[in-house]
Amino acid sequence: MKINEAAAEFLACRRIAVTGVSRTPGSHGANVVYDRLLERGFEAIAINPNADEIAGRPAYPDLRSVPDGVEAVVIGTAPQRALDTMREAVELGIGRVWMHRSIDGGSVDDEAVAYGREHGVVVIDGGCPLMFGPAADGAHKAMCAVLKLMGRAPRTVS
Repeated sequence: MKINEAAAEFLACRRIAVTGVSRTPGSHGANVVYDRLLERGFEAIAINPNADEIAGRPAYPDLRSVPDGVEAVVIGTAPQRALDTMREAVELGIGRVWMHRSIDGGSVDDEAVAYGREHGVVVIDGGCPLMFGPAADGAHKAMCAVLKLMGRAPRTVS
């Protein structure tokens, strides 16, 4: 399916976990995604094994600790941690995972992508949910075009 369709289906989920949200955000990509999803009315849930709270909101050490679960996950951690998150998502029956990647290396891990897809997860392997639909802004839309040209954002999702 085309990336726009996969992004629309992902963003139709309202309860989205974001891994890698930091207590000291700076310009950390996971924090930017988490904050924007909250601003746009999503029920964003911070995943950080070293924090019980981030910016006054609860944080959880892993996906299985989130009360009532989530519909989708944005992986915003180092790629070496993506496979563990993907395995946990599969175990919990979470069917949509977005591996964040901007101009840097991001969170994409080929083994995690393959594992998720082998287990029926719709995996968006690159780009950022803030480049699409109700979460987007002008800067992220422009970034989307650039990242597609650079091969850092997928044009299709299988």
